[in-house]
Amino acid sequence: MDKITVIGAGNVGATCANVLAHKNLSKEVILVDIKPGIAEGKALDIWQTSSINNFDTRVVGVTDDYDRTRDSGIVIITSGIPRGPGMSRDDLIKTNAGIVKEVTLKAVKASPDAIIIVVSNPLDVMTYAAQLASGKSNAKVFGMAGILDTGRYNAFIADALNVSPNDVRSMLLGGHGDTMVPLPRMTTVGGIPLAKLLDDKTSEAIVDRTRKGGGEIVKLLGTSAWYAPGAAVALMAEAIVHDLKKIFPVSIRLDGQYGQKNVYLGLPVVLGKGGIEKVIELDLTKDELALLNQSAAAVKSVMKVLDDMNLF
Repeated sequence: MDKITVIGAGNVGATCANVLAHKNLSKEVILVDIKPGIAEGKALDIWQTSSINNFDTRVVGVTDDYDRTRDSGIVIITSGIPRGPGMSRDDLIKTNAGIVKEVTLKAVKASPDAIIIVVSNPLDVMTYAAQLASGKSNAKVFGMAGILDTGRYNAFIADALNVSPNDVRSMLLGGHGDTMVPLPRMTTVGGIPLAKLLDDKTSEAIVDRTRKGGGEIVKLLGTSAWYAPGAAVALMAEAIVHDLKKIFPVSIRLDGQYGQKNVYLGLPVVLGKGGIEKVIELDLTKDELALLNQSAAAVKSVMKVLDDMNLF
């Protein structure tokens, strides 16, 4: 691929650009920010590691210059502000939806054929905003959440069992946040079902910690995570660039799966050069489906907040 654009040069965007460069996925990575000097400085810093870390991808930073992003194959949107003291959920949604709408319109004008991956929060509703702004199909606009959440889940399981996290294979569904639906029943370690290795109480504690994983980082750092989110979205880009047909959980608009429509939830999909090439619908138990429906209701309530703002 000739070019990948990352919009937003904050911690997540800069980390993503760095991981993309290390993976040599494109000739160029364009890092865009609205604040002068931020993208340029971080891109230059990354580029100066190229001979140290053995990559050839040219990393370029620009200030609100979407002409430089023209003909990108993938556009990754990380723009937005974190929720600050005294800020309501509605204020956060309005502010970030306005930002996502603006950058999406600019990015699509410059790169009409690009696949768009959304990382901005609140993740599921910002994916909704990007799809409304872009007018693109489900296959071309989706959100990164499930890979980050499974990464956390896998890490906690590996800690509990004192094994390699690379031996853990897990799946989760639903919205990004407290209503996500991890599936211990479908989780294995070295091919062994998790239930054979962990008691129910420990497994439930890990599920609960996974749901609150983002909050745990915020409590420790005073801000949101960036290493894991940046690496997670870069992994999605890798699957697209190399047409790997990888199965990942990503946030998409449901069109009848699990009896749900017009709501954005994490589902397992096949990612390849066309973006989302297949949506995989799992055979859920009654309890799992109930949890997914609860998650859908929570996301719909946030989507309604955006709808009522009449930004689109």
